[in-house]
Amino acid sequence: MIAVDMIVDRLGGQEEAARLTGVGLDAIRKWRQAGLVPSKHWGAIIAATGLTLADFQAGAPGPAPAGADAALMLADGTLFWGRGFGAHAGRGGVGEICFNTGMTGYQETLTDPSYAGQVICFTFPHIGNVGANAQDLEATNVAARGLVVKQDVTEPSNWRALQGLDAWLKARGVPGISGVDTRALTLRIRDGGAPTGVLLYPADGKFDLAATQAMAAAWPGLEGMDLAREVSCTQSFSWDETVYAWPDGYGRQADSRFHVVAVDYGAKRNILRCLASAGCRVTVVPAASTAEDILRHKPDGVFLSNGPGDPAATGVYAVPAIQGVLESGTPVFGICLGHQLLALALGGRTYKLARGHRGANQPVKDLVSGRVEITSQNHGFAVDDASLPEGVVVTHSSLFDGSNEGIACAARRAFSVQYHPEASPGPSDSHYLFGRFVAMMGGG
Repeated sequence: MIAVDMIVDRLGGQEEAARLTGVGLDAIRKWRQAGLVPSKHWGAIIAATGLTLADFQAGAPGPAPAGADAALMLADGTLFWGRGFGAHAGRGGVGEICFNTGMTGYQETLTDPSYAGQVICFTFPHIGNVGANAQDLEATNVAARGLVVKQDVTEPSNWRALQGLDAWLKARGVPGISGVDTRALTLRIRDGGAPTGVLLYPADGKFDLAATQAMAAAWPGLEGMDLAREVSCTQSFSWDETVYAWPDGYGRQADSRFHVVAVDYGAKRNILRCLASAGCRVTVVPAASTAEDILRHKPDGVFLSNGPGDPAATGVYAVPAIQGVLESGTPVFGICLGHQLLALALGGRTYKLARGHRGANQPVKDLVSGRVEITSQNHGFAVDDASLPEGVVVTHSSLFDGSNEGIACAARRAFSVQYHPEASPGPSDSHYLFGRFVAMMGGG
């Protein structure tokens, strides 16, 4: 693959490169930082320089540098060498490479079931410095297929740590790689979309790079994938644990006002805690539950949880169930994947974002009140505003890219948001939404 600096030189320098491709000088600088020219500019460059499409494809990778025992291979052949930690993985850590901008809460992020099918690149360099404990879990297992960090994982320095991140990941079979230029990788994702990749950390130190690239190229991607079944519970259960309160820790719901059935498409535990803290007795049911399965519990309200994968694929079985609940007149509240599934059930459509929203600093505007919330998010798909039928209103919008962040349908007594009001990790600006759900169940 031809170097970005050489491309800029062939174009006649930075200013001429910016003019020919219709971008600013700052964009040229970012090309150089990422080591990548976005594919949408290839045509203009080829026309101006005589280069060919082959010049933009990655060439054969060289041997591993000294000290490297792990690698991240992208589907186009781009290779990042580094140092492995966590569990060894030959060619098992294949998935969509995404980046998360959160500065805290990496344990909650790693155990968020919405990361199924993905390898997480943390933009914050110091991951692992607070260790791991038994309380900051959003699910029993780690759904992510690996993680990528800049700095080496050190011994933890936090009074709550029970073990280091390295040991914690080993116990869960999750590989990691450090020493990667995460800024360059993040810029690549931002400019070119989320690529498929394979995280390699072979126990024998042997790398079959050609086979690994072929594996990455053959992976079909998240579009069309129903991953909710993989992370959902397999049978119903009750939940009464409330949110963490210093210094006592988690509490118990002892005096519930309403009964909520939560459909588990990959629910985070803190969502269930927020429902319990809001005065709800919670019954959790599997993702594939029918409307009859849900309504036989005689709920006052139904909650649609977060989860991974393509909402259109999960919607094959989830949408008929949600439509049955809506027809019953039972109040419905959804977040993340649940938000997307509610939109589908109401007649809307979803689409895949180029790079998704993942982090704890995402600004969202409430279009009704004008209030701006800083939110925690993790999603790669979005609701298409233009597809929403009459009677379904857009309530929230992303201040990053204008994509949909919330809908409401008064006639169906339903509302949902794309972001995570339970946070964990992240800000608590949006906790009021659980109160709104409770008010709806009370007739408000």
